[in-house]
Amino acid sequence: AAASTSSSRAPPSAATMAPADALARDVGRLTVEAPAAPRSSAPAAAGAPALRPPAQPAAAGGSQPESQAPAPAPPAAAPVSSKSVAPPGRPGFGTAGRKMIVRANHFLVGFADKDICHYDVAITPEPKTRRINRVLMTELTSKHRASSLGGLLVAYDGSKSLYTAGELPFQVMDFSIKLGKPPRETEYKVTIHFAARANLYHLQRFLSGKQRDSPQDTIQALDVVLRESPSLNYVTVSRSFYSTIFGQRDIGDGLECWRGYYQSLRPTQMGLSLNIDISSTPFYKPISVMQFAQECLNLRNADPNRPLSDRDRLKLKKALRGIRVETTHQEGKRSAYKITGITSVPLIQLNFPLDDGNQMTVVQYFWGRYKYRLRFTSWPCLQSGNDSRPIYLPMEVCTIIEGQRFTRKLNEKQVTGILRATCERPRDREKSILKMVEHNNYSADKLAQEFGIDVTDKMVNVQARVLPPPMLKYHESGKDKACAPSVGQWNMIGKKMINGGNVQRWTCLNFSRLHIDGVKRFCGDLVKMCNAIGMVFNPMPVVEILSASANNIEGALKHAHQSAHNLQLLIVILPDVTGHYGKVKKVCETDLGIVSQCLKPDKVERANKQYFENVALKVNVKVGGRNTALQQALTRQIPLVTDLPTIFFGADVTHPAAGDDSSPSIAAVVASMDWPEITKYKAVVSAQLPRQEIIQDLYCTGTDPEKGTPVHSGMMRELLVSFFQKTKHKPSRIIFYRDGVSEGQFAQVLMYEMDAIRKACASLQEDYQPPVTFVVVQKRHHTRLFPEVHGKETDKSGNILPGTVVDTNICHPT
Repeated sequence: AAASTSSSRAPPSAATMAPADALARDVGRLTVEAPAAPRSSAPAAAGAPALRPPAQPAAAGGSQPESQAPAPAPPAAAPVSSKSVAPPGRPGFGTAGRKMIVRANHFLVGFADKDICHYDVAITPEPKTRRINRVLMTELTSKHRASSLGGLLVAYDGSKSLYTAGELPFQVMDFSIKLGKPPRETEYKVTIHFAARANLYHLQRFLSGKQRDSPQDTIQALDVVLRESPSLNYVTVSRSFYSTIFGQRDIGDGLECWRGYYQSLRPTQMGLSLNIDISSTPFYKPISVMQFAQECLNLRNADPNRPLSDRDRLKLKKALRGIRVETTHQEGKRSAYKITGITSVPLIQLNFPLDDGNQMTVVQYFWGRYKYRLRFTSWPCLQSGNDSRPIYLPMEVCTIIEGQRFTRKLNEKQVTGILRATCERPRDREKSILKMVEHNNYSADKLAQEFGIDVTDKMVNVQARVLPPPMLKYHESGKDKACAPSVGQWNMIGKKMINGGNVQRWTCLNFSRLHIDGVKRFCGDLVKMCNAIGMVFNPMPVVEILSASANNIEGALKHAHQSAHNLQLLIVILPDVTGHYGKVKKVCETDLGIVSQCLKPDKVERANKQYFENVALKVNVKVGGRNTALQQALTRQIPLVTDLPTIFFGADVTHPAAGDDSSPSIAAVVASMDWPEITKYKAVVSAQLPRQEIIQDLYCTGTDPEKGTPVHSGMMRELLVSFFQKTKHKPSRIIFYRDGVSEGQFAQVLMYEMDAIRKACASLQEDYQPPVTFVVVQKRHHTRLFPEVHGKETDKSGNILPGTVVDTNICHPT
C-alpha cells in the first residue's frame, strides 16, 4: 500500500468484540499456507516495537521484569517479500463428524464436444444500456442469421462477447442496424470479430482434477449459452432473472417484491453443475404517478386543490428521481421519459415560452393541444430533460413503466414486507426451486441443444458430516460448570460467566417516552442480573439516571461524559422513532470513547428474565469480561490452534450505497487478543477510496519528516503488536478470515493482502514470517442444502442441523 494512503483509524478501545458471524460461516474457503518470505536485509525502523519472546521470570528474591514491550530493534528500510502466492491444492477431505446425505440445489450439466467459437462484439456509437445491446443483437440475428451468420444460433452476453457452435462464415464483419423511428432514429455499426476457440479438453481435465488452472473462458461460454433465453424473456439483475409470471407481492410505499431465480454454472467435483436458487428483489409498481405519490406520502385521498408541503415535495422528488414513466393522455400513443426532478412551483403557475415570444401555462397547453383538462393544478409537475431544456409532465398523465428495479434503501415497512414475501420453509423452498427448473426446461432450449448442453432436472445428493458441538466452559461457582449446545442453542440457566467484568462507574440516558421511574427499575433489575450471573456491578449509578430530548442526542451524551468522569458504561434507551442508533454509536465510540449499550424502548418496557440475561452477556463482553470459553481451548486440545500461539484476524470492506461516489469505503480488521481462549478481539478501521476492495492500510511505509528514517505502520502491524503486548507471545501462526471478496478478485486480494501481511511481520522482526492461512469467506453464495428426508435430521424449522459440513461433490474440483 502506498505511504500516502489516507487513514482515519479509530483509537484503540478497551471494548472487546465477539467473533463476527462472517468469520463463523466457513463456506467457500480459500486456504493459503504462505511459505516464508526471503530474509530481508533490513530490520525494523527505529522506535518500532519488535516481536520478541517474553523475558523469563527472575529467580526467587530477584527483581521482576517490567511488563512492557521489548526494546525496539535497530533502524531498517521497508521489508521486501515475494508476491508469488497461489491458492493451494486441496490437501484432503475432512473425516470428523457423523456422516449423512443431504440434497443440494445443484443440477448436473452435460456437454458435447462442440466447436465453440468466441467472437468480440463492438458497437458504435456505444449504447447506454445492455438492454439496447440486446435489442440490437436480436435485430441483427433476425435479419442476417440465414445469410451472413450461416444459419447458426448465437449466444450473446449483452456486452462484448458472442458465442457460436461452429465457425461463422467470416473472420470479421460490420453490420448496420437502425433503431427507433424518424426523427429519433439511430444507426449503429455492429462489428463481429473472431477472437478464440473454447477448449473443452482443458475443461474436462480441470473437472477431473488433472489440472489446476480453471479454463474460465470456456465455462463463461457455456454459462452465456444457458443465460441467453432467460435474458431475452425476463428482467435481468446480475446473475438473477425476475418476472411477474413467477409472482409478485406488494411491500408498501409504491413498491412490490418480484420473485425470480438465481442461476450460475459452477465447476464441481461431480462435473459442471447449474446452481439454481429462488431470489426476490423490489420493483416499482407499474401504477400511475398519482397513486405512487399517495402511497409514498401516505395520503388516503389526494386533494386536487391542496398543494404539497415542502417536506412532502422533497420526499416525492427523491422517490421519483430516475424512474422511467410513460404518458397516457394521447389515445394510441405513449411516450417514455426519465424523471430528473419535480418543479418547485405548482402546475397552475408553471409556464414556458412559445416561438412567438409569448408565455403559455402547462394547463393551457394541455387543454389547447389535447383538450385534456388537468385536475391536480395545485400539485408540482414532473420534470424530464435538463434545466436548460426542461420537459414538463403533469403527474396525472404519467404511469410508471413496468420492470424497474428499486435500488435504494428500503424503509422498515418495506423490509418487513419483503421478509414476509420471501420467508419459506426448507421443504417449500426446495419445491419452488424444482418448479423453476421444470418451468425453464433447459434441455429443450434450442440454443442449448445446438451447443450440445444437457441439464438434469434433479438435485444432487451430497455426502455431508455433522460435526459434534464443542463443550462450553463456565465458572466453577455455577451449578453447571460446562455445557454442550443442543441443535446450536444453549442458555444461562444454572451457569455463571467464566470471567465476569467489573463495572463501578455507569449511568443511563433515556431518550424515549418511557417514564423515568420505569427506566430506573429496569436498570436496577439489569444490575441484579449482571451480579447474579458473575459480574461485579455497582448498583448505584455514578450520576443520576436522566431523560433527555431526542432532538439533542449529541449534547446529552457529551454532558453525561463530562458529568461522570472515567465512565465505564453508558446505557442508552433509544428514542421511540428508529434511525438514531448510528448517531449514538458514532458519538459514544468514536468521539467520546465511551462503551455504550443501546436498548429499544419497547424491549425495555416488556423486559423479561431472558432479555436481562441477553443484555448482561453483551455488557460483560464490552467491559472486558468473558462469557464462556471453549473447554478444548483451555485444555489445549484444538489442533492447529492451541498447540502454538495463534492469532485470528477478520477483515472486510464496507462500500458506500449505490449512486454514492463521494463517501469513502471503510476497511475494518479485527484480531484476537488472547490465547489459547481466543474470545477477545480488538478492532481497527480505516477510510480509503470509494469502492476500493483491496485494504490499503493493512501495511504502510513512510518517512519520518524530522529524522528522515523509515516509518512502518498499518492495521496488521498494530494488531500484531497489541497481541504481543496482551499475551507476551508473538503469534506462531496467523489465520486470516477475509469477507466480501468475489471469485474474480481472489488473485488480486491474495497477491496484495498476503504481501502486506508478510511485510507487516518482517517489519517487526526481520526473520519473523509465521505461516498464514488465508480464508476467503463467502456468505452470499446460493448453495442451499436440504435434508434427504424432510422431518428427519433437522431442527424445528426443517433446516439441516447446525455444524453440517460439505467438502465433497459440489465443491471446487481442485
